[in-house]
Amino acid sequence: MWYRIYFCGNTDSFGAELLETLLKMAPTKEEEIKLREFKEETSPIKLNPAEKFLKAVLDVPFAFKRVDAMLYIANFESEVNYLKKSFETLETACDELRSSRLFLKLLLEAVLKTGNRMNVGTNRGDAHAFKLDTLLKLVDVKGTDGKTTLLHFVVQEIIRSEGSRLSASNQSTPRTLANPVREELECKRLGLQVVAGLANELGNVKKAAAMDSDVLSSYVAKLGGGIEKITEVLRLNEELNSRDDACQFHDRMQKFLKKADDEIIRVQAQESVALSLVKEITEYFHGDSAKEEAHPFRIFMVVRDFLSVLDQVCKEVGRINDRTMASSVRHFPVPVNPMMPQLFPRIHALRAGFSDDESSATSMSSP
Repeated sequence: MWYRIYFCGNTDSFGAELLETLLKMAPTKEEEIKLREFKEETSPIKLNPAEKFLKAVLDVPFAFKRVDAMLYIANFESEVNYLKKSFETLETACDELRSSRLFLKLLLEAVLKTGNRMNVGTNRGDAHAFKLDTLLKLVDVKGTDGKTTLLHFVVQEIIRSEGSRLSASNQSTPRTLANPVREELECKRLGLQVVAGLANELGNVKKAAAMDSDVLSSYVAKLGGGIEKITEVLRLNEELNSRDDACQFHDRMQKFLKKADDEIIRVQAQESVALSLVKEITEYFHGDSAKEEAHPFRIFMVVRDFLSVLDQVCKEVGRINDRTMASSVRHFPVPVNPMMPQLFPRIHALRAGFSDDESSATSMSSP
C-alpha cells in the first residue's frame, strides 16, 4: 500500500518533528490488538481519521521500531555537531584559563600578594598559591566604610599597573598631561578597559560553566545506544528481505551505520580528551580533582561567578575614577588613589611591593 514507502528508511520523507509525533502515537499492546481485530465494515462504530491511520500503519511490520530508528538518524547529525561543539568549548575554556595573561599574571598574583600582606606575620603570610574559590571571598573583606571590598582594592592596583604598562608601550601617544592626578586617572582608564575585558577574554569559560557533565555523558551514551536500536531493527528486517520496502530499509540502514560508527568513535575520543583537560586544569588550580568529581565543571562556574562580580566592581571603580577626574578638572585637591588609603591603610602602606615580574605568576604551583 502507499504508506509503506514512508517506512522504508528515508528520513527525508518525514523530518524529526513528524517522526517524534508518530512515536507519541504508538498504541499500547492492548490498543494494537483491538485495532488489528477491528472490522469496520461489520461494526456500527466508525474509526476517526487518526485511528484509521494507526490501523493502516500497523500493517507495516514493526513500523514504530522503524520510526524510532529513523528518528535517531534524523537527529544524528545535529546531536553529533552539538557534542563536538560542546567538547570544543570545554577544550578552549581550559586553554583560556591556563593561558590568560591577565587572569594568571595580574589577578592571581595581585590577589595572592594582597593576601600575604593582610596575613603578614602569621602562618598564612607566605602563601605561593590559592584555590580559585578564594576569588569569590574577596567581596567578603570590607574596608572601613563597610561597602568597599578587597576586590575593589585589587582592581585598583591592577588597572593602575595595566594603565602604566599601556602608556609606556604606546609610543604614539605622548604624555602631555600636566596634572598628575589627571595623568594617573588616564592611566587607570586604560587599565580599566583591559580588566573589564577579561569576561570577553574568558568567553568560553562562561559557556562551559553552563554545561552539565552528566547531560553530555548521557548524550554520548544515547548516541551509542541508538546504534543498537538500528541493529535490532535490521535483525527483524532479515525475515522480510524478500519485500521491496524491507530491502530498501535494510540498504539505507546499513549505509548509515558505516558512517555513524566512525562519527561515534570520534565523538567518544573527543569527550575523553575534553574531560581529561578539565581534570588537568582543575588539578592545576585546586590540586586534587578527585574532590570535584561530583561537579567536574565547577571550576568554570567559580570563574563565571567571579567574572560577574568583577564586572560590577569595574563599573563601580569606573564611576569613582570618573568623579575623581571631574574633581581634578575643577582643581579640587584629591589624592591620587582616593578610595584605598583610608579603607585599607595596612595594604596601601605596602603597595610598593607589588611586582610586575611576569615570571612569578606563570611559575605558580598548585596547593
